[in-house]
Amino acid sequence: MAVRSNIVGIDSPEALEKALRAAYYLADEGLATAAYLGLALGKPLLLEGAPGVGKTEAAKAIAAVLGRRLIRLQCYEGIDASAALYEWNYPRQMLAIRQAGDESIDIYGETFLIERPMLAALRAPDSTVLLIDEIDRADQEFEAFLLEFLSDFQISIPERGTVRATERPVVVLTSNRTRDLHEALRRRCVYHWIDYPTEEREARIVMLRASSVAEATARAVVAAVGKLRREPLSKAPGIAEAVDWAEAATLLHKGGARWPDAFKRSIGVALKDEEDLHFISPRLDAMLAEATA
Repeated sequence: MAVRSNIVGIDSPEALEKALRAAYYLADEGLATAAYLGLALGKPLLLEGAPGVGKTEAAKAIAAVLGRRLIRLQCYEGIDASAALYEWNYPRQMLAIRQAGDESIDIYGETFLIERPMLAALRAPDSTVLLIDEIDRADQEFEAFLLEFLSDFQISIPERGTVRATERPVVVLTSNRTRDLHEALRRRCVYHWIDYPTEEREARIVMLRASSVAEATARAVVAAVGKLRREPLSKAPGIAEAVDWAEAATLLHKGGARWPDAFKRSIGVALKDEEDLHFISPRLDAMLAEATA
């Protein structure tokens, strides 16, 4: 196995952690180590965790650290190879045939090829990061197709031949674990589970991502969000919602709203489901009072 001892000046998990922090992403030791090993070993990085813990943001931060373009493939039920690899521009092909008349024309030339995320990553592996987001939303057939891609980093276009990456692309996969992924897919990756951060770390994240928020406000939001996550909600607030809630409450406070009323009035930034809001409403005042105490 070829090992990249140095990736754009990053020669250790600690160096990557510092670089990610400079890109406004606070990674713990486990994530920094897994990401570094994925880069150094040329293996895909598989990040699993609940929605909102920062999996997609981690991929964006890695791309920023590497100075590469992030190519995102959003998975969904029924996604197929054509949506991930390439398609032919049939209307343009038919128009070219009509315009050519009796002349010979190659309708499988570059101008007729519609490049999708996986092909784009194969063709520019040194300047891109491929994010395969929420792979658990795709069906098992697409997951099986993905196995070959992650093993050989090549695809076959029947009309043009095989496209191989000149080097192993940087690939990040995320999963909310709505279903179990195949063991063969896991074996091809460096794996890391991302959990919700500790209150201390999340407060630091809020202050890092929302510079206008005071420390006391950040800690109050984190305490309140922690209480909400322990409730049986259909959509628990993630880290992004915590950041947005802190910014929204700060904005209302600067406009004259008092604490904790500023938090209560901006609750729609943290909870985005009508049933969740109805469920938590009777106890919201007590929660916020305790969080801001």
